[in-house]
Amino acid sequence: MPICLDAERLAMSRPDRPLFVDLSLTVSSGDRLGVVGINGCGKSTLLRVLAGAATPEAGVVRRGRGVRVGFLGQAPVLPAGTVSEAVGEGWRGAAALQRLGMGDLGDRRTDQLSGGQAKRVALAALLCRDHDVLVLDEPTNHLDLDAIAFLEEQLAAFPGGLVLVTHDRHVLDRVTNRVLELDRGAAYLHLPQPVHAGSGYAAYLDGRAAREEQAAATEATRRVLARKELAWLRRGAPARTRKPKARIASATAIVEGRPQAAARAGDLSLSLGTARLGTKAVELHGVGFAWPGGRTVLAPHDLLIEPGDRIGIVGSNGSGKSTLLDLVAGRLEPTQGRIERGTTVRLGYYDQLGRTLDLDQRVRDAVAGPHQAAPSVEDARLMERFWFDGDAQWAQIGTLSGGERRRLQLLLTLAEAPNVLLLDEPTNDLDLDTLRALEDFCDDWPGALVVVSHDRTFLDRTVSDVIALDGEGGWREIRGGVAGWLAARSAAQAAPSKPARVHRDATERRTTKPAATQSPSTLRRLLGQVERELEAATADRDRHLEALARVGSDHVELARLGEALAVAEHAVAAAEERWMQLGAQAEAAGLAL
Repeated sequence: MPICLDAERLAMSRPDRPLFVDLSLTVSSGDRLGVVGINGCGKSTLLRVLAGAATPEAGVVRRGRGVRVGFLGQAPVLPAGTVSEAVGEGWRGAAALQRLGMGDLGDRRTDQLSGGQAKRVALAALLCRDHDVLVLDEPTNHLDLDAIAFLEEQLAAFPGGLVLVTHDRHVLDRVTNRVLELDRGAAYLHLPQPVHAGSGYAAYLDGRAAREEQAAATEATRRVLARKELAWLRRGAPARTRKPKARIASATAIVEGRPQAAARAGDLSLSLGTARLGTKAVELHGVGFAWPGGRTVLAPHDLLIEPGDRIGIVGSNGSGKSTLLDLVAGRLEPTQGRIERGTTVRLGYYDQLGRTLDLDQRVRDAVAGPHQAAPSVEDARLMERFWFDGDAQWAQIGTLSGGERRRLQLLLTLAEAPNVLLLDEPTNDLDLDTLRALEDFCDDWPGALVVVSHDRTFLDRTVSDVIALDGEGGWREIRGGVAGWLAARSAAQAAPSKPARVHRDATERRTTKPAATQSPSTLRRLLGQVERELEAATADRDRHLEALARVGSDHVELARLGEALAVAEHAVAAAEERWMQLGAQAEAAGLAL
């Protein structure tokens, strides 16, 4: 296959450490390369070097003859003008904007867009133009699930080379066929084996586990040798001058040797304590919201958030997810209804934009807060628990990577010991290790949790119930997490007219005339049959509801039961529909029911 990019012996560093050294890499047409590593390891820097947006400190990047590189950075800069002009006036640009949730903003000026909107516009521009290689840094940030599915389709059909940094494990698993891991200045390329079915992400997980096991075995061997050499030195201490100098030097090196320092000290510990939460958390009574002079964002609805709840909020971009979270947090006041919060509630809000951080401030001063001249001993331990070691504590926030800033924001949120935690797109820019630690924290945390996210893997592992927003003001609660919501949505899309007809009023049911008529005996037989089907479907649905109530926090089982419940509810709706149709025919035939 033709070579798109060839990188040879690249090196880049930060003031306190190397990012990568002696890194060589070739990207050919058809390659799907994912780049992973902890926050601050140099992923975005490497992408900028490969795309030609940054110059390496050492090494060189060569492009194939005439190769066109498309680059999506973390904060792309758009040209002046309208959104349509930035993307291109053709049908491809309009289609890409529509699928990425920007179809209604074609006439908006690019300098009036939010950061997330600007990134979607830049992504649309890349996807509708011809390139030989795409270099994409966190392209799924700010995309809803439908837009992510569209992006997956586009990348699967793209014939050129792809280099991708993403936190979305679902996308990484489906899109990549190789993974480059950056770890403490070194680079490791993971190639899928047949057992991985082409998944670069699975190969990365296996390769990393094998490397850690090898490091542990090597260290165990070193310790055995160290004990032997120590014994030899002690036995020979009175006559040490007669020992070979080379043997003494070897023994000293083994004894004083140490394994390579871990990329991070220990696991990320997010359990910082939780304020006691009483029996009442947050209650929404007939709450609705509309912007002044604008459309209704949320129609009036009731919502009860209880201690221990794990709730996800899903819907397309612009459907009101962040608005609902702002209402729960008290940042917005409802235009209809009222919100009650328990007297013991202590809210923690980890929002999309994060806290306003002073980029000139040092990490240690941000953690200490405005009322302390220096961090306390507890503050220092807290920073270390969040992987801000001695050097990182003194770093200016402006020098941190996007993921490191997000981790600092998470630290500041959890340090307040909330008992109701609101997470708005928490997976944006966090590395895979931090995401897994956050998932474990959410699983064991005793408080109430409400999450807005488009990351399917994160939702699958953290929530048991979903509030689905339809983008037109409507919202409903669905059991079974994101899997239950997707199953219910698929069932509705397969039969779009059925849910609406189920809820028609009695007058409309009586006046709906069937297209065909059947004999009275046939109608009685069919009515009896469908009544038995409805009874069985209802009993099946009720069994799934009871099982969901007993399952606890097993998210895998919750997802399975959620899918089964969605199927059962669809069967009940279909049986009700057939019963109503036959009932209308029976009434038209003058049968007594």
